[in-house]
Amino acid sequence: MKKLPIILATSVVRGSQQGESHGGIYLVDFENQAAKMMVDWNDSGIDFSGRGWDRGLRGIEYHGDEIFIAASDELFVYNQSFEIKRSYKNPFLRHAHEIFKFENLLFVASTGFDSILVFDLDSDSFTRGIYITKNPKGWKSQLFDPQSDEGPPMGNNLHLNNVRCNKRGLFASGLRTNALIYMDSDLNVKEYCSLPEGTHNARPFNNGVLFNDTKSDCIRLLSREGEESHFVIPTYPEDTLTHTDLDDSRIARQGFARGLCVIDKDLIAVGSSPSTISLFDFDQKKKVASVNLSMDIRNAIHGMEVWPYERLLDS
Repeated sequence: MKKLPIILATSVVRGSQQGESHGGIYLVDFENQAAKMMVDWNDSGIDFSGRGWDRGLRGIEYHGDEIFIAASDELFVYNQSFEIKRSYKNPFLRHAHEIFKFENLLFVASTGFDSILVFDLDSDSFTRGIYITKNPKGWKSQLFDPQSDEGPPMGNNLHLNNVRCNKRGLFASGLRTNALIYMDSDLNVKEYCSLPEGTHNARPFNNGVLFNDTKSDCIRLLSREGEESHFVIPTYPEDTLTHTDLDDSRIARQGFARGLCVIDKDLIAVGSSPSTISLFDFDQKKKVASVNLSMDIRNAIHGMEVWPYERLLDS
């Protein structure tokens, strides 16, 4: 039997109020069914309006010995002891969601500007921005300089929440894109495939597309041939949940699927609310394991990546 992974995860406590913890960073050891909060994110100097807004921590990536984690409007760099080494801001970084590293570049979904920002890991600076729009004729991209005053207007028309990149090009999606969109090196944008409204974490996978079908409370894999596999997101008895007075689809609800990490060609990790990470195996067609971090209905997983370093949870 294959060894189960250690997952690094971030969370957002939706609807939390000023003075309360509104997210965190966790190490989750599936082999030993253990979890530890490494950072309690309780920054009180954020905008607490809306449901998620500036709360919590989001996308995760690694570069050498460092861990990059996005907050709403700031990119933080941690060491492996989870001490902040430095951070970066940009006027066009707003309501960040997922981040993705390709070669020496970090791609950041800047949801509040319908844009993808590009952070150069060699120069430690934001060097490019890509503004994405859709009109009756189709998708359009516009390159801008994030170091200048000239860029896109603040807006959240697409709610871009996901970005990935490989040698073929860039892939992005959001709650209101209704598609996984593809962009080549010349910034030509087209629809890669259609998606239901409200999806998170869409990505090419195993000759198909894998995504959190958040509105339907499941994770789906659709093949090019039209075949489908899916797993239902786990839920809990109502009397075991906390903060259920705020159990509202506008704030938080059970089964809200967000956060996706591919372990190998068969095994994936999926995040949900209340903060739970589940491992699903497509080959075995079953849930392999699940670890719950909180029974607070507001507490939802955001970003996840396999932990690549040697570290024990009790160290």
